[in-house]
Amino acid sequence: MADTVPDSWRAALDPVLALRESRRLGGWLRAEEERGATIYPPKGSRLKALELTPLDAVKVVILGQDPYHGPGQAHGLCFSVPDGVPIPPSLLNVYKELESDLGIPRRSTGNLEHWARQGVLLLNNSLTVEAGRAGSHAGKGWDAITDAAVAAVAERELPSVFILWGSHARRKAASVPQLAQGASHLVLTSAHPSPLSAHSGFFGSKPFSKANAFLEANGRGAIDW
Repeated sequence: MADTVPDSWRAALDPVLALRESRRLGGWLRAEEERGATIYPPKGSRLKALELTPLDAVKVVILGQDPYHGPGQAHGLCFSVPDGVPIPPSLLNVYKELESDLGIPRRSTGNLEHWARQGVLLLNNSLTVEAGRAGSHAGKGWDAITDAAVAAVAERELPSVFILWGSHARRKAASVPQLAQGASHLVLTSAHPSPLSAHSGFFGSKPFSKANAFLEANGRGAIDW
């Protein structure tokens, strides 16, 4: 895997990283790169979601599926792209809902690092992908690692918000017992913001105002979306 797990996440992730499946993932990624495959995001960015949002700072979890697979798009945060990169359609719909929900004008950049630094964990299920091949690294070993990260948040007593857009995110959250058992967290579900599904329940779902209302009611402070 090469990238170093941030200290705040080590206790939660080290047991999973020691498993054979995780070691096999690291070897497989090395082999893929040695055969010439282009993998996104580049080394050094694959654990950025964990680096920018320490475990003890998490207020909100937003789950994605896998990184963008186009050149220059993926930088380790789900739905986010670096400054200067055109805003992808799904993120554009997120911005439309944000404007409708909270009146926040659409930003000119798709970089969501300002969310991550406030405690919004922007976590993909798979943290790598081969260029031009969406979903190509699914089932290669990332699931157990990212499941453990989600579970680590859910196991805390501090109330957090889990925003689940689409069936894939809902399935991932369903594998975390603390969420399925109705713990003290707020779980918000809706259709995915993709242009294919946004009009089927994403638009009008108001996840941002609902998240902030819950956080403020529990003394955790609102997110400046």
